[in-house]
Parts: sequence; structure tokens; C-alpha cells
Amino acid sequence: MIMKLFSSSSRSRERFLEAILQSAIEYAIISTDLDGLITTWNEGARRILGWDETEIIGQPAAMIFTEEDQHAGILQREMAAALTEGHGSDERWHVRKDGSLFWASGQMMALTSDNGEAEGFVKILRDRTEQRENEERQRVLMHELSHRMKNTLAVVQAITSQSFRNASSMEDAEQSISARINAYSKAHDILLQQNWLGTTMATIVEATAINLGLEASGRFKARGPAVELGPQAALSFSLVLHELVTNANKYGALSVDTGTIEIEWSVRGEAGEKRLDFRWQEAGGPAVVAPSNKGFGTRLVNSSLAAFGEVALDYAPTGFILKLDASLQKLQYKTYSDAEE
Repeated sequence: MIMKLFSSSSRSRERFLEAILQSAIEYAIISTDLDGLITTWNEGARRILGWDETEIIGQPAAMIFTEEDQHAGILQREMAAALTEGHGSDERWHVRKDGSLFWASGQMMALTSDNGEAEGFVKILRDRTEQRENEERQRVLMHELSHRMKNTLAVVQAITSQSFRNASSMEDAEQSISARINAYSKAHDILLQQNWLGTTMATIVEATAINLGLEASGRFKARGPAVELGPQAALSFSLVLHELVTNANKYGALSVDTGTIEIEWSVRGEAGEKRLDFRWQEAGGPAVVAPSNKGFGTRLVNSSLAAFGEVALDYAPTGFILKLDASLQKLQYKTYSDAEE
């Protein structure tokens, strides 16, 4: 009677442990013999790795490791660590039945007999791909945010120092700084509405016109196809267009009633890449004279747009002309890290 009770208790314990093993579906729980051949395979392992128990039992556990890790003997290292240190940590890419990779973290521990001799190993791992991807996205976002902050501070610093340098009075400097930073801020607002993925050339041109009260003016004309700009290019064009319109209001085509501004852009193919032709042309204003010294506006135009292509400034007597021949790929970079590449 006692023997029957003992046997019944052992079977109950085994069923209990088996139920726990199979219910842990978020974890792959795999046991192997001392040679690394798989002896048990729970439901979690089937769901995560893809193999059914019937097709995986007796196979080497190394098959769930990448080819590179197999050659490096990672499984053997984990087994050795489990024997000498009590556990072997696992934080690496693994291979599913269909060949796809997933990031897993877990432990390997030695299975011992009642007298303490090693009989095999148990490996427990969990799919952490989503967590790793989230951490990677977070890292990229923090890296991008750092670039944006540094770039924004550098631009604001340049605007401030150059505005003071070229101002005739404190009041003039204050107005210039305020107007330039406001234009830069408007561009930031546009990008934030698009989750900082960029915007179109037409949107930036329109925002410039609205910001300077030219949206209803027939003297400010713009046309061109739909062209996407990355964040850097959008911010650069916002500052450049603001500067060009401000200069046109003070000295150029918009300083007289008869003057006009035409902005045109188009895309062409050249040597296997797409390029943007951008043109700003003033007409009907006072006779243009090339400046003897480069002011902030000229330096800003060159420094902001030269990163994307070739800039040409033409101080023709009949009206100032700016031309840009730029790589569309560079104009469409989404992040600062892209631009670095």
C-alpha cells in the first residue's frame, strides 16, 4: 500500500512538473544530454523556435545558434560555464526553423543526479527581439536628439552673433535675431507635425510667404513638382528663403512696387542619380550691385546650401539670381546620422 502511494505521488509530481513545463509558453525550455543533443522540448520552444517536438528530439541544440556562433563553440562554452559556475548566460541572436533570427536572453544550467553527477543541461530562453528593437530605436532617437540640439544651438548662436555683427543698432539686431529665429522655429513646427520625417519644398516656400505676409501677393510666385526634403534641408531652405525675402524687401525686387520674385525648381536625372535644380530670380527692382563685402545673408546662403550641392549667386543688374544644383538624395536625408554617412 505504501509503495502504491509512493508511486502515485511520483506520477502526480511528474504530471505537475510537465504541466508547468508546457504552460510556460513565453519561455523556450530545452533539455539536452551531456553531448548537447535535445532530450525535451516544451510548447514555448515550439512557439518561439518553430520545430515540433517530434522533429527536434535527438537533434543537436547547436542548430538553434547562428552559424557564426556554432563555429565559435558558443553552446559548448555555455555548457562548460553551467558545469563550473552553476549557469551559463545567453544573450545573442538565435535561429528559428524558417531561418529567421530573433534576439534571446536566458540561462543554461546543469542537470544533476541525486549523487551530484551531471546528467545533462537545461536551457531556458525568451524572445527579446521587440525589447532589443525598442532599445535600439531609443538609442538612435537619443543620438538624433543630441545632433538636433547641437545643430539648433549652433544655428541660434550663429544667428545671434552674426546679427549683432551686422546690425546698425541694438534695435536692429533685436529685430533681425527675432525674425530669423522665428523663421527657424516655423520650420521646426512644420517638421514636428510630420514627426520630423521631412516636408515638401512647396510647404517650406509657402510657410516663408505666410511668415512674411506675401501669401496673397502676385509679386511672389513659386512653382515646381512635389519634392520631399529631409529635416536638415527643410531647415536650411527656411533660413535661406527668409534671408532672401528680407534682403529683397530691403534692397531688391520687393523694395519697389514693380519688382517680382520667381522661385522655380525641377528634378532631372544625371549619371544615375536625381538632382534638384532650384532657382530664385528677382526682376523689376533697383539695379543690382554686387556687395563689396559678404554679409550674414550671403554667408548663410552659401554655408546652408553648399552641403547639398553647388550654389551660384549672380548679381545681374536686372535682378539677383540664386541657383542650386543639388543631390536629391542629400536633400532627402531623414536624420543627421544619415547625413554623416
